[in-house]
Amino acid sequence: MSIVWTDTVNEIAGCKIHVSRAGTGPTVLVLHHDIGTPDRLPFYDALAAQFDVIVPHHPGWGKSERPQWLRHPRDIAAMTAWLLTELGARDVSIVGLGFGGWIAAEMASQSPSTFRSLVLVAPMGIKPPEGDIADQAIVSYIDYPRSGFHDQAAFEAVFGGISVDQLEQWDICREMSFRTAWKPYMYSQTLPHLLGGVRSPTLVIWGDDDRIVPISAGHVYTRSLWNATMTTIAACGHFAEMEKPAEVARRVTHFVNAS
Repeated sequence: MSIVWTDTVNEIAGCKIHVSRAGTGPTVLVLHHDIGTPDRLPFYDALAAQFDVIVPHHPGWGKSERPQWLRHPRDIAAMTAWLLTELGARDVSIVGLGFGGWIAAEMASQSPSTFRSLVLVAPMGIKPPEGDIADQAIVSYIDYPRSGFHDQAAFEAVFGGISVDQLEQWDICREMSFRTAWKPYMYSQTLPHLLGGVRSPTLVIWGDDDRIVPISAGHVYTRSLWNATMTTIAACGHFAEMEKPAEVARRVTHFVNAS
């Protein structure tokens, strides 16, 4: 089945936000990684086969404008909640990927009973009790996304020959990551204390070879949330939905449908 995507622009807090949308059924909001997102991914298509899928570009990432005042993932969370209101979305489930998982957790902590369910795929936002979140400031634009894949052939399949435009996009993404999540780097000192109020059932997914966010952070998320379970994916890195799209989509679909 061919999935038809529609791209629109919504003005939120004075900033033009790019939104891709496809499919019908219960609404699933997908929040992308700190490295941005390709326009189309097999994972997105797999979800759109069963759900109404909304994929915004975070403000300052991709095709969305950059608000000069933006300084924290919590700001992005507030803007994204505003976006859902503008789109008339109801009974929404959120799938947060890495940095997007942090934004999803912030959204849920601010509105504990609003969302139908949460799926957090190797979310940032919590300081790992063992190990550290990989510092992209000390590696190249290419080495950081590469390190998020267990199988380098999967990286090549997603990104292929890396163009100058792609390098420029990763540079912009890195700058936005530093602007919003530099001190402390990629985690919140307050978020762990606020997650206990979240009433949305939550699935935490982790690749068993995640070299960007240690799996110990996943255990903290699972303990902190009121109703969370955790599962791992074998032979998989941080960018699980790119490396194992069918497997991640299967688990997300089953969980959202069961929630």
